[in-house]
Amino acid sequence: MTHIIHRTLNRTWPVAVGGSGVTLRDAEGKVYIDASGGAAVSCLGHGHPDVIAAMHAQIDKLAYAHTSFFTTEVAETLADVLAASAPPGMSHVYFVSGGSEAVEAALKMARQYFVEIGQPQRRHFIARRQSYHGNTLGALAVGGNEWRRAQFAPLLIDVTHVSPCYEYRDRAADETPQQYGQRLVAELAAEIARLGPDSVIAFVAETVGGATSGALTPVPGYLRGVRELCDKHGILLILDEVMCGMGRTGTLHACEQEGVAPDLMTIAKGLGGGYQPIGAVLAQQRIVEALSRGSGFFQHGHTYLGHAVACAAALAVQQVIQRDDLLARCRRAGQLLAQGLHQRFDAHPHVGDIRGRGLFMAIELVRERDGKRSFDPALKLHARIKQQAMARGLLVYPMGGTIDGLHGDHVLLAPPFIIAPDEIEQVVQRLGAAVDAAIESL
Repeated sequence: MTHIIHRTLNRTWPVAVGGSGVTLRDAEGKVYIDASGGAAVSCLGHGHPDVIAAMHAQIDKLAYAHTSFFTTEVAETLADVLAASAPPGMSHVYFVSGGSEAVEAALKMARQYFVEIGQPQRRHFIARRQSYHGNTLGALAVGGNEWRRAQFAPLLIDVTHVSPCYEYRDRAADETPQQYGQRLVAELAAEIARLGPDSVIAFVAETVGGATSGALTPVPGYLRGVRELCDKHGILLILDEVMCGMGRTGTLHACEQEGVAPDLMTIAKGLGGGYQPIGAVLAQQRIVEALSRGSGFFQHGHTYLGHAVACAAALAVQQVIQRDDLLARCRRAGQLLAQGLHQRFDAHPHVGDIRGRGLFMAIELVRERDGKRSFDPALKLHARIKQQAMARGLLVYPMGGTIDGLHGDHVLLAPPFIIAPDEIEQVVQRLGAAVDAAIESL
């Protein structure tokens, strides 16, 4: 009997009791390789001594002070670290407790910015289909996953959604990747023209698609074209790097690999590595200066923003990543993971695509490779793969509705940056066995 409203009701959940490195252990003594980092969260794995020590030290000094009265040394230090390593022009940080809160704050900050500079007529956000930006109402509104949005649609603000950058399914046979990206930028330009350029607040996009689409990477030039289009019309670019950021794709910020700096950027999961709930919005200096010259405050807030222990944990995580050169290790491990996935699945009759960057990889399942036809959603192949993987001591992040919120299945992998080569081999082997067993059970 449980009094918790679990994510899925009417089932019994294993009880996690311990974690070390890339593994978790349940109350029955079973050990799992955490090949998804929870939800791309545990970048340092579990039980890292330096992070635990930093949290203990902060608790001994100060656990909590409300930001309407105080700032704290640890929050200021963390903000300095994040600003120093941010994309060009980004100078300030707004701390929250997670990814959904970060997106919500970014949307409100973008709207307030235009009010402060005398453009209150700007009211529209444009985002992409099959995106995921969180589960608060504002974040859900800009998100483009229809399954998540459907029952809450009457409560959501009106947001326009354009095509995702989904090369595997949407690039035409006679298009180069660059031409495909140009076509997507042209589609966005047409939507901006339809709404009226001076009525659009921002374009919101995941730099690399995450939970609902499975590690969709942008084609060359696409995000640069988006950046130029936004600049042309004075529209803000909000990049959501809650899942793909903070080193996950091999650079601290995924947008570094695109040569693009956003106006606002959301981060969370890899920021604190799961040791405490924390997220943040990184903002361009001109946005903060506009608020400072205008009303003098950001009309927003949460009780636990800038929580001292959360900031201490995040600061320690970022220091370990830098000290131990884990971005380079992530790139090397990502290459091994990609090689292993290609060796295991390139000839698999039911794996249509292998994609991603760094330690942020996915496979997309298909009933037949030639026509890219997906499995019947009623079969819930993704759930079967998860069950089979857990039975083999492997934690992965499968999801259904990859194509349109209903059809398609993928499996996302996002292991800790510290994963060793032999552990990567085990991940690939166990995943292969789980995929085969799940398909055989249909």
